[in-house]
Amino acid sequence: MAIKKEDKKTENKPSKELQDTQSKVDIRNIPISRVGIKDIKYPFKISDRDGDTQAVIGNFIMSVGLPHDVKGTHMSRFVKILQDQADIINIENFQDLVKTTTNILDSESAYISVDFTYFKMKAAPVSRVESLLDYSVNFTCEIKNNVINKYLKVTVPVTSLCPCSKNISDYGAHNQRSHISAHIKIEDTVWIDDIIEMLEDQASCQIYGLLKRPDEKYVTEEAYDNPKFTEDIIRDVAVTLNKDDRITAYKIESENFESIHNHSAYAYIEKDKKKDTHDSKKSKISYLKFSKLHSFPG
Repeated sequence: MAIKKEDKKTENKPSKELQDTQSKVDIRNIPISRVGIKDIKYPFKISDRDGDTQAVIGNFIMSVGLPHDVKGTHMSRFVKILQDQADIINIENFQDLVKTTTNILDSESAYISVDFTYFKMKAAPVSRVESLLDYSVNFTCEIKNNVINKYLKVTVPVTSLCPCSKNISDYGAHNQRSHISAHIKIEDTVWIDDIIEMLEDQASCQIYGLLKRPDEKYVTEEAYDNPKFTEDIIRDVAVTLNKDDRITAYKIESENFESIHNHSAYAYIEKDKKKDTHDSKKSKISYLKFSKLHSFPG
């Protein structure tokens, strides 16, 4: 039986091997601190302080360190790591995902950061009616030279009431919704709920998802009885974090979305407690720039 011309061509053509280009040698002799994928949205489950779980959508940054002699990393493996992630994640075990990344990507260092919205059930202060309130949360972990650095960031919405407005007005005072955020470096476990409670307690009043009329009366009067500048809020947060030995460094912000201005009032404090311990003879408070604190994410 005669072989067709086309079939003969195919038969004689050598098969081209799929090359692993990323693993080739690079001759520029320049290592890369972090290389990977950014802004990949993926679902996962988290557990809270009480062991309850909720499903969230994470916006991930995933990267590894690349040696000076390797051309590229295997980007698809990052997605596969998320795809295969079966464990429920919390701040206690987040480093396990980073360790998995170093193993699969065969790297000595890895960095993962994920932003997500966390929901907490809150009871209104008087009626006790329950509703969900949302909080912005970030987990970040970096492993480098066998050292684990782990960070938690939480942003909470609150109410603030202006002390000056209260003092100079015959009646009433202007108040506004505010955001307090704490970006902390931790060595022992600090839960999302722990930070939420720490921050909410420093506001003029907390915010709730659902209020009845008796609740509205309560929160209005609570804020009026507890006026605070943004400076008061940020200092009170600092006092609280300074007392917590689980927190070794922090960056905290307070922003009031002013009701009588078209701008915000803003305050910021950063602190490295370990440096303060070394410098305690000179000063009790240090405002170390976190750019000098190795591995703290910007």
